[in-house]
Amino acid sequence: MKIAVLGAGAWGTTLADMLAKNDVNTTLWAREPEVVANIREKKENSTFLPGVTLSEKLHVESDPETAFAGADYFLVTIPSQFIRPALQGFRDILPMNPVIVCASKGIELGSLAPMSRVVAEALEGKRPRYASLSGPSFAAEVSADMPTSVSLGCEDHELGRELQEAFSTPFFRVYFTPDYRGVELGGAVKNVIAIAAGMADGLNFGHDARAALITRGLAELSRLGEAMGGQERTFMGLSGMGDLVLTCTGDLSRNRQVGLQLGQGRKLDDIINDMRAVAEGVKTTKSLYDLSKKLGVELPITEQVYKILYEDKDPAQATRDLMNRDLKDE
Repeated sequence: MKIAVLGAGAWGTTLADMLAKNDVNTTLWAREPEVVANIREKKENSTFLPGVTLSEKLHVESDPETAFAGADYFLVTIPSQFIRPALQGFRDILPMNPVIVCASKGIELGSLAPMSRVVAEALEGKRPRYASLSGPSFAAEVSADMPTSVSLGCEDHELGRELQEAFSTPFFRVYFTPDYRGVELGGAVKNVIAIAAGMADGLNFGHDARAALITRGLAELSRLGEAMGGQERTFMGLSGMGDLVLTCTGDLSRNRQVGLQLGQGRKLDDIINDMRAVAEGVKTTKSLYDLSKKLGVELPITEQVYKILYEDKDPAQATRDLMNRDLKDE
């Protein structure tokens, strides 16, 4: 097995390094030539994963033809809104039946498509086989060999088991499920709820509010996920509840940090301009808001986060509006 990893951000670099250390023939493709040079010279991605010494076995290339040569397995860690144009640009140099493992989390703006559909449409004319890798995992902790467990969703059971074996290490435990749609949707929705949880912390609302947001956020995740073909059991697992809890409580969560600063009074544009990495939840909020209207699925937390991000609504007022909705059964 040879795996090409597309995207040399913190998560892509971490997974590529983990695979290389696990004796998988791995090449990391980086768009930025300076990142390639840095990894080759210092065995470190100083831009996105500073302080982590990378495996000597890890190859890195900026030329996609060289990076993809001989590979049939492609791990995609490019930010979700850029996956379609990236894969369209690579389509002619990819094999006819590529295995695409998507570790990016989001819903595409405009099309409102999950990543599985984006991949299928971007590689029209090819016959890609798809898997989704998601769960409670911070790059900094995985790169430090801290115990981590995630879900891998793949409709093809044989391929799913093969990938489960390839990605599992003594510190990175992979659980298999055929419900790839549930896995990818859990990873997308939790980022939006994490922004809300961060805002609650920024407003000093306490542990009660955070617990309520996580619990009701899980209800939103499950409602939307089931409406789009995911299975309820998946949302109770690592890629649903597990990732939701981590992202809403962990200080390493970029989405929670965006919410935290919004709750403290900063403006979204200023927050985004100060960030080197992408907080997927900001754009996913708009996609989910539009999707909820299209499908007729009630997502009250997502709706308020949307109004804060895109209509400049005051977070404290959004909280009051959430709390004063009509009472209902749980």
